[in-house]
Amino acid sequence: MGDRKTSSSRPTKSNTPTGRSPRKLGGRTGGFGPHGPPKDPERERRADTPRREKPEPDRPVLRKRGERSTTPKPKRAPATNQPPRRRKRRPAEEVTEQIIETAGRRGPYFLNELEAAADAYANDRDREAVRRLRPLRVAMPQIAAIRELLGLGQYRLGNYRAASAELKAFFELTDSVEQHPVLMDCARAQRRWRRVGALWEELSANPTTPEIMYEGRIVAAGALGDQGRFDEAIALLERKAAPVRKPKIYHLRLWYALADLHERAGNFAAARILFRRVKRFDKFFVDVDTRLSMLH
Repeated sequence: MGDRKTSSSRPTKSNTPTGRSPRKLGGRTGGFGPHGPPKDPERERRADTPRREKPEPDRPVLRKRGERSTTPKPKRAPATNQPPRRRKRRPAEEVTEQIIETAGRRGPYFLNELEAAADAYANDRDREAVRRLRPLRVAMPQIAAIRELLGLGQYRLGNYRAASAELKAFFELTDSVEQHPVLMDCARAQRRWRRVGALWEELSANPTTPEIMYEGRIVAAGALGDQGRFDEAIALLERKAAPVRKPKIYHLRLWYALADLHERAGNFAAARILFRRVKRFDKFFVDVDTRLSMLH
């Protein structure tokens, strides 16, 4: 779990918070949590290849313990085809101190590798990020930022068991529930329904930012829907589905997920109302226009 920003860029199907059926990748079923289902394996991008503007920025992961995310709101895609310059991400001061203290003379090398891994992750080079982070995890397993970033990279590659191990370690090291929606989605992809429920209860007992709480709720409801428990799933989302004048991205995601559940349950009128509400605020949100046309 993570969040999707309203943008003039056309989001892809991969942003769907709850799909009609889990997408398969290499024999695994993918979840639809904060970062969507895993992407198909791609060749490494050449350095001179233009890159499309992403619909949204990724949540930064290298920061001090307890520090709030400072991710800026997304800007509309530039008119030119030139990709925007990306600033290289640097570890937070606390992480830097931990690495220098732990690694000694190898500290600068490990710091450079962590920076390179964070940059690779931010630019969708997930395999490179995981490759760079694995030796760091072996050398410094007690550094939470490494476990968190490695877990998110494994999640985006669809390696849910490995992602769960890293993000569980991150939680044990920090007591932070920030990545619980992602942990929940890993369990959901593995059809570990009790684990999803236990993580949702843990997240609910330790409320954090609205974005994270909404994402956790979406994944929990999606897991119920995957089991055919549509009434329970719909009830869980309807508690936070009231209309708002200026919705955030997490409102749109929850409305979309609720509309999807209503459609799967055969409540087509309710699904139309919710899809229209989403489209009113963002006509390019996921595939909302197509979903509406299929319901007419």
